Amino acid sequence: MDSESLRKSSIINSFLLIIVIGLLDFATGYEYAFSVFYILPIAFVTWYSTPKISFFACVVSAIVWFWADKSAGRSYSFFLIPYWNTLIRFSFFIIIAYLLFTLKSALQREKDLSLTDYLTGASNSRHFYEIVQMEINRLERNQSPFTIAYLDIDNFKTINDTFGHPEGDLVLKTIVSSLKSKIRSSDLVARLGGDELALFFPDTNQESARVIWSKIHAVLKNEISKNNWIATFSIGVVTCTIAPSDINDLIKTADELMYSVKRHGKNMVKYSVYETKNLAKQKTD
Repeated sequence: MDSESLRKSSIINSFLLIIVIGLLDFATGYEYAFSVFYILPIAFVTWYSTPKISFFACVVSAIVWFWADKSAGRSYSFFLIPYWNTLIRFSFFIIIAYLLFTLKSALQREKDLSLTDYLTGASNSRHFYEIVQMEINRLERNQSPFTIAYLDIDNFKTINDTFGHPEGDLVLKTIVSSLKSKIRSSDLVARLGGDELALFFPDTNQESARVIWSKIHAVLKNEISKNNWIATFSIGVVTCTIAPSDINDLIKTADELMYSVKRHGKNMVKYSVYETKNLAKQKTD
């Protein structure tokens, strides 16, 4: 079950559970307190949906409790008391939902930080490896090719030595920002360390990779020229059509292809199709 199906299922089941709890609350009479049991469906809705739906669940829970309490025949000394109790219970539900949502947001932020490069905002190597491994597993089932690209910034050390590390950091952040602006939402940009970046393109064969990368490369060159930086790019683009037995072998293939570019003059793009532990015929642009 995918995340969207799980979310919808959790919402539907949670509201059904609220109704079931309300019926049990009615059946057992007003002498038994059932308020705490409404927290369970509210918690599920809060965790798997949006704050608006969570708020609605709190409203429904308070109304169902009010109905069960009134239908059970409980009498009060003043007619506004059940409405006051309903308001108090609703406030209690809202507080629980708010605390859970705050916890969920904090955990998500921690997760995002653990997968993100602090300087550029790109994914880190850990996240990149996880995503590529997931795609390798999918390739084994669906035979859908994907492409990874390794990018090294030529003359980056010279920029750092000449203009200082703040300027080098600006180069990295600008390049990552430019890459993010031109890739699809399903694609990924990662910083693997230093001036080495990697990109992941799911459901992308070599022909599509050439089209995508030609556009990206043009944007990068324009950004470098606009800022008068003395940088170029050595890029290795590997399309995977056969699931590798070891992800490190695939990563090594892309890395070696990129270094092949650096050894032969830099500022080029080489394309290859991954085949077990060998490279197919390489092509250079």
